[in-house]
Formats: sequence, structure tokens, C-alpha cells
Amino acid sequence: MIRSVVRSPRGLFSLIVLGAVLALCLLSLVWLPGDPNQASAFRAWQPPSPEHWLGTDGSGRDLASRLIAGSRVTVIVVLGAAVVSGGIGLLLAVPAALGARWAREPLAILIDVLIAFPTLLLAIMLAAVFGSGLPVVIAAVGVGYGVAIARVVRAELRQVAAEDFVLAARAAGLSRWAILRTHLLPNVSPVFTVQLSLSMGLALLAEAGLSYLGFGAPPGVPSWGRMLAETQSYVSMHPEVVILPGLAITLTVLAFTLLGDALREAMDPRLRTGGPAGRPVVPGAAPPPVALSLPAALTPPAGVVDGGPKR
Repeated sequence: MIRSVVRSPRGLFSLIVLGAVLALCLLSLVWLPGDPNQASAFRAWQPPSPEHWLGTDGSGRDLASRLIAGSRVTVIVVLGAAVVSGGIGLLLAVPAALGARWAREPLAILIDVLIAFPTLLLAIMLAAVFGSGLPVVIAAVGVGYGVAIARVVRAELRQVAAEDFVLAARAAGLSRWAILRTHLLPNVSPVFTVQLSLSMGLALLAEAGLSYLGFGAPPGVPSWGRMLAETQSYVSMHPEVVILPGLAITLTVLAFTLLGDALREAMDPRLRTGGPAGRPVVPGAAPPPVALSLPAALTPPAGVVDGGPKR
């Protein structure tokens, strides 16, 4: 699977970008070009130099240090939101798709109600009650996008549960847990992976939006969204201070989206190519015609067609 992802241009691009973000996060734990929060009016708006690789902002803070330090918030929020949204998605989708009727219908209604609730509004409400911070962002984003994952995975589980091989497994006496573990979850894993990857990218956007509004990372913690909020007034005079964090957010979100597509192509057998012509293998489709050659002993003699001599 990893080879298939690497061979794909989209997968290779996403792995390079996400690997760079993860490397910056690990690097920021042990080394930074400078103090990301050290302000000085004498260093305001300095151009790139050996001392300040990307220049400084209006407060004299080093932009390179703030970008590298902001990757830590990105990794924490993305991984935390992935764990929360993935867990909530499976916990809601499995009983809503395979449980008893008295449990399926209320859970389906609950999913439809929660999915209509805006994630950013939920985060703002939680921040108003518990205060702003990364745990609030992770919880709100995880709940918001976990419900979206549950809705998609529930539909896929119900479709796979009606297949003949699942019915045969039930007839063979396999338990529900064994069927879920060996038949259902492996078949819905491509859809789950794509939705989880999309939720990670959307979690980064949500964190940037919440930090922009002041409900994300606490003051003193550099983040890409807070950098956008603090420098938006100077975009006409110093556009680089907005372009740099905006470009980092855009590339990372794009990488998560492309990684989900590459993983789906690598994991879903319906999208794999097969045969010498590289035709996609589509379930239920008629196989391509195969040219058969008769042995020499069974080949009719020349001039004989349809069992009689040629006139």
C-alpha cells in the first residue's frame, strides 16, 4: 500500500509536505532560530537576513521562528482531532448501522441533528464555557467532524452488510464481532480513511479560523491562524507576513486531501487496475473478451467453413 501511495504523484506530494510539517514540529522541540515571542520595536519589519531568515513582523518578532513553532499547534490539533473524530465516528456508525431497530433509528436522527450544527459555533460555545485553548478546539472539531464521518461510514456499513459474503458468514455461525472485524471494517476502511484525512485537513482550517477569532491557541503560543489575525492590517504594506502562514495552511490542507485520495486508490480494490491493458476492475462488470486459439489438431482444414466444403 505504501508503494502505491508513493508511486502516485498526489500521494508523493502529500507525503513530502506532511513530512516537512512533522519535521518542523520535531525540530521546534529542540531548536528554533530565535525566540518566537521576543518583540522589539527596533527590529520591526526587517527584511530577510542571516539573522532573521524570513524577516520580522510589526512587533519585531522573527517570522521563521513563529512559523516553525506554529507547526507544533498544527500537529497537536490535527492528531488530536483525528483521534476524537475517528473514535466518535466509529462509535456512532457501528450501532447506527448494525444495531437493533430501536437503537438504529434514534442514532440516525441524532447524527442528522448533530451534523447540522456548525463546528465553529460549537467551538465558540465551548470556549465561552471552558475558556479558549487547544483542548477545546480539539474537542469541538473532533465532535463536529466525527459526526460527519459517522454518517458516511454508517451508509457504507449498511451497504456492505447486505452483501452475499456477509450473509454467508452469518449463515456459517460467525459472531457479530467476528463479522465486523473480518468483513465489515476492512471493506469500509477506504471510505473511513478518506473521511478521516479530510477531517484532519478541516481540523487545521477550523483551528486557524478559531485562532483568527481569538478562540484557538492561547496568547503566547504561536500558531498560523494567530499570525494571520495579528498581521492582517499590514497586508497592503507587507504582504509577506500574511502570505507565509496562509501558504503553510493551504499546502498542509491540500496535502491531507490528496493523501486521502491516494490512500483510497491504494486500499480500495474497486479502484485498482488489473490486466495487461490496465482496465479498472469494476464489480459486476462483464469480463473483457479473451481471444482463444485452437490447437493445430482441432483447426479445420483450409477451404472448409461451417462443416462443408467451400464453393
